[in-house]
Amino acid sequence: MGKIKIEGPYNFDRVLQRLSIDPIIALDLSERFVKVPLYIEETPIVIKVKAIGTTDQPEFELTSESIFTEKEIAKIKGIFQWDKSLSPINEHFANTELAAIFQEHSGTPLVLEFDLYHCLMKCIIHQQVNMKFAHTLTERFVHAFGFQHDGVWFYPKPADVAKLDYEDITALKMSRRKAEYIIDTSKLIAAGELPLYELPEKMDEEILKQLIKIRGIGPWTIQNLLLFGLGRPNLFPLADIGIQNALKKLKGLDEKPTILQMQQWSKDWEPYLSYASLYLWRSIEPQHEELVK
Repeated sequence: MGKIKIEGPYNFDRVLQRLSIDPIIALDLSERFVKVPLYIEETPIVIKVKAIGTTDQPEFELTSESIFTEKEIAKIKGIFQWDKSLSPINEHFANTELAAIFQEHSGTPLVLEFDLYHCLMKCIIHQQVNMKFAHTLTERFVHAFGFQHDGVWFYPKPADVAKLDYEDITALKMSRRKAEYIIDTSKLIAAGELPLYELPEKMDEEILKQLIKIRGIGPWTIQNLLLFGLGRPNLFPLADIGIQNALKKLKGLDEKPTILQMQQWSKDWEPYLSYASLYLWRSIEPQHEELVK
């Protein structure tokens, strides 16, 4: 067991609310914990992250049925961005038109997907489908080819997905093209042709140039990987329907904003565009009252 204190504000209840939209993730809103699937070398372990502090004085308790080390603790810290203070970000947006959203969702951090491969598969599966169906497809994928450990679902590994036939994926009601993207990308990773876990050491532009060459990986997928896989702070996916809808609501528009309008408005939000994206998404996602009904 380990206890960790971090700088506030940090609202873990809002973290759990957002994570609860994904049916794969094991958590409890009332008990304030989430179970995180990780690996120690090739051995799966589950670490339970429980909030025992407040938004202003955040503190967390880490427990597991397995023995874990400082390496796994560092991984947890990275996932939940415990070393990134939200204070300068809140100050930055206090004088922008997003001020009310940032005040309403104060203390909401940019939480990463639990694994970079999971993030990439999720991004591919979520391409060009609505959010509810996207989560349904991801759940089918993980249940069909992943496994459970300590009651928590683990995504399949790239080598396992690489061995699948396209028909295995289309049987989950995904398109043939998406099946090809999922399996062919997994083959590249399994063969070492796409060194996915070296990406954290590279700059955004370098990652973009490397990944854009891969069939099925376009700008939207790369931006979301940079944002939720690597936690890069200045990403604003202009083609994202959720962000477009959030801005339409914020501005009181009859139609979705144009790319040119979004580019113009977002200038004031740099260098924290990723947080602008996150808080705009939060403004149209299910809120706590809806989730606990």
